[in-house]
Amino acid sequence: MKITCVGGGPAGLYFSILMKRQDPSHDITVHERDPAGSTYGWGVTYWPGLLDKLHAHDPESARAISRSSVRWSGGVAHIHGGTTVHDGDEGFGISRRRLLALLAERADSLGVRIAYEREIPGGAEFPDSDLVVAGDGVHSGLRDRHADHFGTEVTSGRNKYIWLGTTKVYDTFTFAFVETAHGWIWCYAYGYDADRSTVVIECSPDTWRGLGLDRAAEADGLALLEELFAEPLDGHRLIGREKADGAARWLNFRTVTNRTWHRDNVVLIGDAAHTTHYSIGAGTTLALEDAMALAAAVRETPEPRQALARYERERIAALLPVRSAAHYSAQWYENLPRYVRLEPARMFALLGQRHSPLLPYVPPQLYYRIDRAAERMEALRRFKRWLGPRVARTLQSRSR
Repeated sequence: MKITCVGGGPAGLYFSILMKRQDPSHDITVHERDPAGSTYGWGVTYWPGLLDKLHAHDPESARAISRSSVRWSGGVAHIHGGTTVHDGDEGFGISRRRLLALLAERADSLGVRIAYEREIPGGAEFPDSDLVVAGDGVHSGLRDRHADHFGTEVTSGRNKYIWLGTTKVYDTFTFAFVETAHGWIWCYAYGYDADRSTVVIECSPDTWRGLGLDRAAEADGLALLEELFAEPLDGHRLIGREKADGAARWLNFRTVTNRTWHRDNVVLIGDAAHTTHYSIGAGTTLALEDAMALAAAVRETPEPRQALARYERERIAALLPVRSAAHYSAQWYENLPRYVRLEPARMFALLGQRHSPLLPYVPPQLYYRIDRAAERMEALRRFKRWLGPRVARTLQSRSR
């Protein structure tokens, strides 16, 4: 096959790797508008299950990604002058730039052509390509040209957020909630290499404007944020964009959905097909899983359009619970005042339950008590399942 991938993000690069592994004779070109080594963002996070899938699909790139990742475990929340700790969760962080470099190196070693600084207009045609993979992100030009066909819908979240870096290295997923005269502002932070972490800061539009962040130059905004989050930053600085133009890049999260993911020989992948709120940390994982599913569908379904239809069905179905979790997670933060006055340990517990569709409709204190009771009941059920066979064996031995 002659395959054209538009966009050199994780989805397009990993798909090209998998297709070359399936058949080295595939003619594959990845077009990326930015220079090599240039990317937005700081670190991305993923969960242990993704590494297992990566090892199953391409052990070499999986090992490289694993070696370049840092591990964190548990969670910490700074709120009301105290610190609440939650044990158990484990995840990984990796520099987005490093991840893309590793995937590009692996693709190149397999014979994939990567054309950097190649802007592909939305109206571009690839008449000699058997398959065109639109991995050109949230603002996909290939998708937007036929938005009516794809049934593209884009909705913006209410809260404002900014994606920053810091030299503070976090070995646990860290939350901090700060009350100001203009409302609450909060951050999530996690490590992604030996000397850097990602910090995402979020607040309501009223708080953003009240603090003057809507009109502050980037340097002034960072100084204010460093003051507000002095405790979790522990004396470290926040880092803005490397090529700043003087304006801070505050955004509203854009949720992208599409009714269908393919048109003729063009197929959507990654953020061009879907986005999920950053607070669940699933974007990179979903992009790589898209690539896995599309490569499998093309390999196992000889007729191209049937393969694309299969890929679409499988991924839309797989995304349903993730979309639900992302929707309710974003809603939890947009309604933070509903939860933030709880005792810190309870508030942190409900933070962990923010994906629940029931939580917005049950008083937080009541939900917390129900949740704790359910945990005790489940623990009792597990104990009974463990104890039952042992009692039975004891009674049998006595009867002999």
